Amino acid sequence: MPEHSSPAGINKNLVILHFTVFIWGFTSILGKLISVSAVSLVWYRVLIAFISLFLYFKFNRTDIKVSRQSFLRLFFTGALVGGHWILFFQAIKSSTVPVTLVCLSSMTLFTAFFEPLFNKKKISKLEILAGILIIIGILIIFKFETRYTKGIIFGLLSAAFASLFGIINSKQVKVIAAPVIAFYELMGALCWITIFIFATTGFTKSMALHTSDVAYLVLLGTICTSLAYVAGVSVMREISAFKVALITNLEPVYGILMSFIFFGENDKMKLGFWVGALIILSTIFLFPVAQKRIVQYKSR
Repeated sequence: MPEHSSPAGINKNLVILHFTVFIWGFTSILGKLISVSAVSLVWYRVLIAFISLFLYFKFNRTDIKVSRQSFLRLFFTGALVGGHWILFFQAIKSSTVPVTLVCLSSMTLFTAFFEPLFNKKKISKLEILAGILIIIGILIIFKFETRYTKGIIFGLLSAAFASLFGIINSKQVKVIAAPVIAFYELMGALCWITIFIFATTGFTKSMALHTSDVAYLVLLGTICTSLAYVAGVSVMREISAFKVALITNLEPVYGILMSFIFFGENDKMKLGFWVGALIILSTIFLFPVAQKRIVQYKSR
């Protein structure tokens, strides 16, 4: 943790992170409402977010120069960001908002394994236990929600991608400002998704937007992407990648509650889904309590 960190600074960042996660929870609702395919949706989202950040830098005359090495690292990380969003929205379109968001909770598990590898540190037994409980919850959902198998797989892959770029960003934010990180990663995401579209379907009439799509995409690209992405990266100066992943798992809570309000999707879920979701969400909430107790026990 950086030397300048303090309890007040950490608490402030925790508040920012929780607010950011709430905004992320709303992206699933917008993803369901927007009519175009997942790839087209993400292309528009990234384009709007990239332009809004570019205008922000121009207006504030911000210096966004980085080294060639940093640029390439962020540019290629953008591929993970774009891939995460495409898989996320594809999961929503292939299943339901609750199924997708619960699968996204596996980000905690992936981070528990990936972060020690990146930072060359010992794997935490408590983090692995939390990961195993999350796996059990996901397996229960798989068993009872077989009609959403494709959506569940997309959701898990999305979580893996999110875990990877989250760990990378937790290192980058120590030396590069969060808005600059977001700008170059969004640039990378936009370029990689554009190449993917050209290599597959091309820019066809299928990307045409309905009138309602425009308003939803502007909201998604500005508030839910450029603003939330910068905020989400900035808190990593004082909060570990695993803790960020853990709190990010509150996104299913917010998103599922909103999906009930907007779509009434609780009617589609079987009992097995709720059992699996309860195991996953209980693990998320109880993990910090267990971690604190262990620290207190060791300090005696």
